[in-house]
Amino acid sequence: MAALKNAEALIPRFKFEKLLNQDQAGRRIVLQGTIDSEPALLLAERAAFDSDESHLSTLSNSLSHIQNLGDNDIYRWYMAHSGVGEGQPADLKINLIYPCTEQHLKKYRAQAVRHVTETPHVYRDHVRPYMKTKRDQGRLNWVFNILDGRTEQEDVLFRSPHSTTTEDERYLLLPDLNWDRKTLGSLHLLALVERRDIWSLRDLKKKHVAWLKRIVADIASTVSRLYSIDADMLKCYVHYQPTYYHFHIHIVHVSLEAGATQAVGKALSLDNIISQLATMAGDQEAGMDNVDLSFTLGEASELWTDVFLPLKEKRLQ
Repeated sequence: MAALKNAEALIPRFKFEKLLNQDQAGRRIVLQGTIDSEPALLLAERAAFDSDESHLSTLSNSLSHIQNLGDNDIYRWYMAHSGVGEGQPADLKINLIYPCTEQHLKKYRAQAVRHVTETPHVYRDHVRPYMKTKRDQGRLNWVFNILDGRTEQEDVLFRSPHSTTTEDERYLLLPDLNWDRKTLGSLHLLALVERRDIWSLRDLKKKHVAWLKRIVADIASTVSRLYSIDADMLKCYVHYQPTYYHFHIHIVHVSLEAGATQAVGKALSLDNIISQLATMAGDQEAGMDNVDLSFTLGEASELWTDVFLPLKEKRLQ
């Protein structure tokens, strides 16, 4: 017991000198300092949430100093304190989906994951029609609201000037809803292209290589200027399957640890896609719709239940 108390007594005696490192999107820090004039390192990481229902039932009421960062349609995001927090920086990033749909519940529910391969045939006969159905259901209204200047304009970091940019070259930059908008090492932005003929990377063809190179170069230059960081400290990637079927590019700081958003089976480097298209056999219409793509799906997702599970069980061809 005495040894335990002696160990616990060391922490209050730590005297901070400087921050050595901050990673996991700012959730873990490494501090340099001293204890009794001897050099010491203190590594601090935020603990996991308490999953006891009695705690979770009071979580929303226990938050304080809630600050709205932005909202669009049914999506809202905030910074907040998990306690009283007077005079302290916010320690929670909160996303709210209200009213949510059954599709949202399926996406966020804990579930087993499957690894699937989407062939050109499966894409053409099953996945492309699925994409069209989702677009026709109005799932992109919130994206078009932003592009058309109706909502979330205060969050637009950059918009291609219409006076000097051709229609196909235009895009706008937004902070990703998972970024706290202040920690540079966890920088995560989204570039929404204004053109609406490209739903996903499946629509990219050899004829788009020059366009993609120009967009990527302009994004890198713009983000470098906005945040005073070198272009080689940025990564650009796209998701497949994406969350919504309007072509958009993720831009992250190279220091951002690869969580689910950058995982194999979800993220594909845009530089690699451009190289694949540039070296692809065929004419300018050859494209990503003619290759196999492998990715992961949750068992609750409609693509699994309506397409890939029936294909596996030979109920679809």
